[in-house]
Amino acid sequence: MKNGIYLTREPVTVRPLTPEHAPFLLKWMTDPRVLEFYEGRDAVFTPERILKDFYQEEWNARRCIVEYEEKPIGYIQIYRLDEALCREYHYSHLGGFSFGIDQFIGEPEYWNRKIGRTFLTLVLEYLTGTEGARSVILDPHADNPRALRCYEACGFRKLKLLKKHEMHEGERRDCWLMEYLPENSP
Repeated sequence: MKNGIYLTREPVTVRPLTPEHAPFLLKWMTDPRVLEFYEGRDAVFTPERILKDFYQEEWNARRCIVEYEEKPIGYIQIYRLDEALCREYHYSHLGGFSFGIDQFIGEPEYWNRKIGRTFLTLVLEYLTGTEGARSVILDPHADNPRALRCYEACGFRKLKLLKKHEMHEGERRDCWLMEYLPENSP
């Protein structure tokens, strides 16, 4: 898979993750406000863990930084679904290409400003228009209403509740399996 993608719709840009972004990732992954929703506040991130978790090459993953007015404010990972992931989610993809995404805005002062909708729309348009994706999935925590509203506004629909799907802060949390189909775009 290509290393990353470059997309822009002023004032938002999605660009490939580079080593220069590591300090931003470390800042975000040590902020309890971010960790409450991504990884968990009990997660311990060091510079070494940032390199391992965000920079270790994977055949099916692209990692990108999200910028607002040229300032790094978030992260998105895009990965091609393979059979193992489809089994994990009990997801029968539609034949052809399907992708999963994980993302967050790491600068809390940029929350609730519809920036997530902008960068997700850019990514969804790219994946379905340029790469020919038949579907895109994600699995937010069921107790994260801000994320759920954002994803639904971008055209994702809830497929099924994944009971006790993810370990988060010492307990198994429910997640929603959500799907975006190009014909359901807003």
